Amino acid sequence: MITTDILIIGAGPTGLFTVFEAGLLKLKCHLIDALPQPGGQCSELYPKKPIYDIPGVPDILAGDLTKNLLEQGKQFEPGFTLGERAETIEKQEDGSFIVTTNKGTKHHAPIVAIAGGLGSFEPRKPLIDNIAYYEDLGVDYFIKDPEVYRNKKVVISGGGDSALDWSIILADIAAEVTLVHRRNEFRGALDSVEKVQELKLLGKINLITPSEVTALHGYKRLEGVTIEHDGEKILYEADHFIPLFGLSPKLGPIGDWGLEIEKNAIKVDTFDYQTNIPGIFAIGDVNTYPGKLKLILCGFHEATLMCQSAYQIINPGKKYVLKYTTVSGINGFDGSRKEAPKAVVQAIQ
Repeated sequence: MITTDILIIGAGPTGLFTVFEAGLLKLKCHLIDALPQPGGQCSELYPKKPIYDIPGVPDILAGDLTKNLLEQGKQFEPGFTLGERAETIEKQEDGSFIVTTNKGTKHHAPIVAIAGGLGSFEPRKPLIDNIAYYEDLGVDYFIKDPEVYRNKKVVISGGGDSALDWSIILADIAAEVTLVHRRNEFRGALDSVEKVQELKLLGKINLITPSEVTALHGYKRLEGVTIEHDGEKILYEADHFIPLFGLSPKLGPIGDWGLEIEKNAIKVDTFDYQTNIPGIFAIGDVNTYPGKLKLILCGFHEATLMCQSAYQIINPGKKYVLKYTTVSGINGFDGSRKEAPKAVVQAIQ
């Protein structure tokens, strides 16, 4: 049983910033996310796309924003359960909650903060008849450990950042990398497209466009794929097929938790973004209220107010006086201390 003060469901930007705001209040956080790495859409869908509306930051790549948020919260030592989806929730007699994932991992906390963005993300799967048979037998929708593909023959399908980035990374790991896309044009970052072009010329990536994987083959596991190109169907040997077509957001099991739902979003009040179930909050894109804007900076604001109410629930009757970090400094759970330099008091003669 993993115990914490605030259990955060969703490790996107809003969830990651909650770690920092909770840490200022001496509250410990643990995050659950169905994706294999923190960052939500910023990491999985557009890590190399710039974001322009973070206050005080003219522009920042989505992947770099994730790294910065992780660095900002690191001093408060958050825990992570990644690659698992929050499945069920049970309210205890003392008002706390036990949340169990689809893999059976149990988490216990007095506060649950749902920061799941647009919901749990499920991979968009290509329409290939027998693809379900080969899942975990050569077909992967996420790459958790690149070493799994060392000296293997890998076919990647897709035309966005994920397909390009993983093709580049695996070019130095796999025995053979083949990138398949239905069009000649790619939607990824220009430097990634240029890098793939360079690796193609060096013979380190097989690039087949416009083309499509139409069939999978193999007895006990994947042994090959059929690629349709220029009207021809060609059989390629493959140990792994990785279709990277993006993610489809769904509210998922959270929709069955007894929360008030409106248009696939969780209704909250605008005082502290608490749901109709006391102790369960919803922050970021997953919630809805009059005037709601689905912006990262709005999620940061909601997380800040939510943490104040969470503190009062966890510490009933205990008064907390808000202090500016410029004055109070920051004491990390890891023993670190950040504060402004002391002013020098000196008389002028």
